[in-house]
Amino acid sequence: MSAAASKPASVDEYIASFDYERHRAFLTRLRELSRAAAPQAEESLKWGSPAYALGSILFVFAGYKKHANVVFTPSTKDAFADRLEDFDTGKGSIRLPYDGEIPTELLTEMITHRIREFEVDGVKWM
Repeated sequence: MSAAASKPASVDEYIASFDYERHRAFLTRLRELSRAAAPQAEESLKWGSPAYALGSILFVFAGYKKHANVVFTPSTKDAFADRLEDFDTGKGSIRLPYDGEIPTELLTEMITHRIREFEVDGVKWM
């Protein structure tokens, strides 16, 4: 992201603020996947990053210099732990290097799980 950039006011501005086309393209694909997997969710910026919510935040993604992160609740991440062994993960985050493939099927399943977790189990954001 450009150091001189002002704080983005929308997800479009957020993605456009990245210096490299491959980073913008990667983040655009994450956005498209997010919208397709959670079409009912409201898209906004939270903590300066794209977030998807149904009253409570479902998940967030963010771009960095060498990777993007998708962040879920720790319980959603833990439910897929066996399929995340090849990824660097944090409390609820999954690191996706820009030079790698986006695990579309896995992320779609995680988003579906997170929506159910919120709607059925009442699990709110961290």
